[in-house]
Amino acid sequence: MLELDLSGLPAGLHLGTSSFSSKDWCGTFYPADLKPVGFLEHYARTFHTVEIDATWYAMPSRRTVEGWARKVPDDFIFSLKVPKEITHTRYLEGCEEEWMRFLRQLEPLGGKRGPLRFQFPYMAKGKDAEEYETGADFLRRLEAFAPQLPSDGQYAVEVRNAKWLHAPLLDLLRAHNITLVLSAYYTMPAPSKLFAQVDPVTGPFGYMRFLGNHRQMDALVREAREKGKRDRDWGELIVDRTRETAEWAEVGRQLLERQGHVYMYFNNHFAGFAPGSVELLARVWGREA
Repeated sequence: MLELDLSGLPAGLHLGTSSFSSKDWCGTFYPADLKPVGFLEHYARTFHTVEIDATWYAMPSRRTVEGWARKVPDDFIFSLKVPKEITHTRYLEGCEEEWMRFLRQLEPLGGKRGPLRFQFPYMAKGKDAEEYETGADFLRRLEAFAPQLPSDGQYAVEVRNAKWLHAPLLDLLRAHNITLVLSAYYTMPAPSKLFAQVDPVTGPFGYMRFLGNHRQMDALVREAREKGKRDRDWGELIVDRTRETAEWAEVGRQLLERQGHVYMYFNNHFAGFAPGSVELLARVWGREA
């Protein structure tokens, strides 16, 4: 069983995983016999924040949100992904009703509601070469939608096109106090190149996501299972990300120094086991503090 101790880390560093509901963690992070209904409560004994990715797939019911709020301490923070109906299907246009409904559904969280993350799809060069280069249509849509963001909330925007990380987007985010999400993702800049290209600080807090390459990781896991080296998909680390994690930790330190609060969330696909990736980040951070 992995035992995580995050008590020695800076107060403004918020570490967690993208989702808490992986059954593959039973026996490695959760007790082997723990039922899914107990996952969040157990998760909150170690972490004080979680990124809810499930809200992208469907609008959460108020009853579900009430259950989340009830199972965690008062200082716990939920970061939530904005539904795909808003970010992908309607692409920020004609979605005022859906956006307001989403905000209403989250009301039971109260002060436990943290950043709301807007993640937008990758634009392939073959689909629209000009948009691939400039993101002009995306910027137009975002600028028109931004006034609908209530001033008392926290918001973050994640794009998957590296070429869009330029002044027009960054200036727009700064104008509306929106944080740019920094992603460890194969289409985005490596940490060593981030500050060399732009100043990615646009909002009042930092937000970092560790995603990996889903296709490559799925292939690695499938091969390991076929060879009998793995009895579940996401129960333990399968790739050594120490060097990459150390580089991202340095970015996190810079953001923490400038912004005071940084959220860092790990996906299973980053290295095979999200809680194990958090443990590695904590060790790297402590070693180089």
